[in-house]
Amino acid sequence: MTRKITILGATGSIGSSTLDLVERSPDRFEVVAVTAASNVEALADIARRTGARLAVIADQAKLGALEERLAGTACRAAAGDEALKEAAADDAELVIAAIVGCAGLGPVMAAVEAGKTVALANKEALVTAGDLMIRAAARSGATILPVDSEHNAIFQCLAGNRKDDVSRIILTASGGPFRTAPAESLASVSPQQAVAHPNWSMGAKISVDSATLMNKGLELIEAHYLFGLPSERIDIVIHPQSTVHSLVEFVDGSVLAQLGAPDMRIPIAYALAWPERLETPAERLDLAALGRLDFEAPDVVRFPALRIAREAMEAGGAAPVVLNAANEVAVDNFLKRRIRFPDIAETVERALGESDCAAPASIADVLQIDRTTRARAEASMSEVCP
Repeated sequence: MTRKITILGATGSIGSSTLDLVERSPDRFEVVAVTAASNVEALADIARRTGARLAVIADQAKLGALEERLAGTACRAAAGDEALKEAAADDAELVIAAIVGCAGLGPVMAAVEAGKTVALANKEALVTAGDLMIRAAARSGATILPVDSEHNAIFQCLAGNRKDDVSRIILTASGGPFRTAPAESLASVSPQQAVAHPNWSMGAKISVDSATLMNKGLELIEAHYLFGLPSERIDIVIHPQSTVHSLVEFVDGSVLAQLGAPDMRIPIAYALAWPERLETPAERLDLAALGRLDFEAPDVVRFPALRIAREAMEAGGAAPVVLNAANEVAVDNFLKRRIRFPDIAETVERALGESDCAAPASIADVLQIDRTTRARAEASMSEVCP
């Protein structure tokens, strides 16, 4: 049976990987809506290729250009926040949520409230609005499928098992480019060094997050909401080969792990076809050639972001929103060479200590806390780097 899908963030890396899989199996999927932030040309091309009925550009000023490029097709063009929410709640069975940042919160919530199956690649949705999203899913009957490779691995390991039988989950981290670097060297690392991830091809921001281990801290918060486990039952281990994507330990001492090449098409395919599986062109794992799998405990002294993120998760309320917003501002300033690498975690910890925001009761509250935190963090950056 053909599955109707909507791709939110169709022009990004997750969207492109999704389209690669969908176009390899045209008999299994029908794309009904696609969205993008501002790339009109790429969005129009995707809409024409897939036969989508709705294409939404977030930038309202570009609606005319999108309409012009879709002239003569059956695809309707729309723009703006409300149109994004409309696309998310359209008649698709499965929504691929790949809009980057807090811009994706409204559309993701619209899909959840509409009771959709949501393949979630937007990290901020659960980091900043986890309580709201999970409660909304319980009310609407929506299913949230994780697309992040680590959470998708856990989801696969849990298949056919009872949650009550889970002792703990273990997220793996590559350790980033500075895994073995001495602490005293981190103050002088450059943005170019920080974005050079040893295993994955990613954007600058997420690559820096991987280097500080903040990315794993954000994933810790995601895992808490996705799997309903408390902090003490979620562990992190450094695994430099990025072959074991995560593990689940059960009460009898058994541990299940999901392994695979570092290719995002594998977790995306699992979400696309769930509860079935979809063939992918991903490289097959050759354990003999790999030779070894290494694991080590994370160093939270050299990489305090992990500790800070766990404390924010345990504090709850507005803390994860503040964590995410302050980190984005700090990473941006690091990439602009306005602060040093260790200053990223220090900036985030300072923002959390200075925050007086109440727990968000709505997506609007989350966005307001996000804006307030960003303004304060930017101001603190200006004081440090006038």
